[in-house]
Amino acid sequence: MKVGDKIVYPMHGAGEIVGIEENEVGGVTKSYYILKVPMSSSKLMLPVDKISEMGLREIIDKSYVKEVEKVLRDKSEVLQGSWNKRYHANLDRMKTGNILDVAAIARNLTRQSLIKKVSSGEQRLLDSARQVLISELMYALDKPIDEITAWIDEKINSYVEENSEVVE
Repeated sequence: MKVGDKIVYPMHGAGEIVGIEENEVGGVTKSYYILKVPMSSSKLMLPVDKISEMGLREIIDKSYVKEVEKVLRDKSEVLQGSWNKRYHANLDRMKTGNILDVAAIARNLTRQSLIKKVSSGEQRLLDSARQVLISELMYALDKPIDEITAWIDEKINSYVEENSEVVE
């Protein structure tokens, strides 16, 4: 990895490596990549020597966006159990960093929230999934946040409109 690379950090979203800094922690000097994440207006320090363990990956190719679109348009998956059990199952999927899993979580929770209010934990997870999805698609498609957000909403809502149902 190098300065200027655009990457995805699971649970945080996509960003750009804007620098490398040396920092002393506990008497030990280490190198850190500085990742600027535009969706949260934050900068994260990622230890260079731990990058392989962090699940970082490259932004998807523009051609892969069709796979994301398919997931967003597909029928919702209905997870059984309490909100807590569903939350942890979705959280585990989010941690994989797989954009198709993130898209499915955003789709499922968005549609679920249309029928009844989701728990506060699930709402935070939905917000996080949307942030991760939007941030990566911004880079993959080179489009602004508002266009990506509208595109995602249109794809998720297309199944509902075409099938006159939210979740079966």
